[in-house]
Amino acid sequence: MWRLVYLCLVSASSVALARPRLPPLSHEMVYFINKANTTWKAGHNFPNVDYSYVRKLCGTLLKGPKLPTMVQYAGDVKLPENFDSRQNWPNCPTIKEIRDQGSCGSCWAFGAAEAISDRVCIHSNGKVSVEISSEDLLTCCESCGMGCNGGYPSAAWNFWNEEGLVSGGLYQSHIGCRPYSIEPCEHHVNGSRPACTGEGGSTPDCVKKCEAGYTPSYKEDKHFGKSSYQLPSDQTSIMSEIYKNGPVEAAFTVYEDFLLYKSGVYQHVSGEAVGGHAIKILGWGVEHGTPYWLAANSWNTDWGDNGFFKMLRGEDHCGIESEMVGGIPQ
Repeated sequence: MWRLVYLCLVSASSVALARPRLPPLSHEMVYFINKANTTWKAGHNFPNVDYSYVRKLCGTLLKGPKLPTMVQYAGDVKLPENFDSRQNWPNCPTIKEIRDQGSCGSCWAFGAAEAISDRVCIHSNGKVSVEISSEDLLTCCESCGMGCNGGYPSAAWNFWNEEGLVSGGLYQSHIGCRPYSIEPCEHHVNGSRPACTGEGGSTPDCVKKCEAGYTPSYKEDKHFGKSSYQLPSDQTSIMSEIYKNGPVEAAFTVYEDFLLYKSGVYQHVSGEAVGGHAIKILGWGVEHGTPYWLAANSWNTDWGDNGFFKMLRGEDHCGIESEMVGGIPQ
């Protein structure tokens, strides 16, 4: 009996030793991950930022209200081993876009606005190409949560159905009715943007009018969803949904090592949970035998693989397959 207890304690100790507590964003954590020789490589995406800023980026409230579940019947579709929405719908430019949420926990709004933009284009056969406004969703959806301090992806898609969303491009782009008003910040030491800190990031006001010089009016510029739904946590159903209808929004738990992602298929190796985060999933594939989801982040193009990343698929890793939503435009 005592021998069994001893062996359990030794085993637990060895696991603890295998995953030492390393400072987040540190050289030590990068070295530890890369030495582990797992399915991905680490590097510095935020060498010149406060950790408080990074924590603020994870603004998705997980395990919130759910939409009705939509199950895609995949029996009539032969799904390819690799699929990339950018290649499948090349006439929809928003699919290739990487946005920047700035010093605001607005990822829940960005993931929704990005996927909705793509789907409006896809379902119009490329005739309607619009950047749906993250700003409009972030600032005007009171039922979505707390703006820059966190929100629910499911509520964002429901808001699109009930209230509609206007157009709006990146910061200072002057594209669309309500472009994003929170400026990007500089992840690196040398750069033209202001430094990233955990300060500020308050939610802008809900302004129900378009910026000067833009037509049509705010009310006339609204785009509506016909239906919104939760996806089952089943990879075949999720793949079938993306294959038929376009990118989806997904949410998951971010761990400290994810902040250091550079290439390969991410899976958690080291570090503690930072918070909930939402992103856009635009495809899937297999890399060196490891199945993955292809995703777009909203931390600018100098993060990860030019703003994109791959995450382990089929194991509900970090909860990613339990928190996926989509919808159909009117």
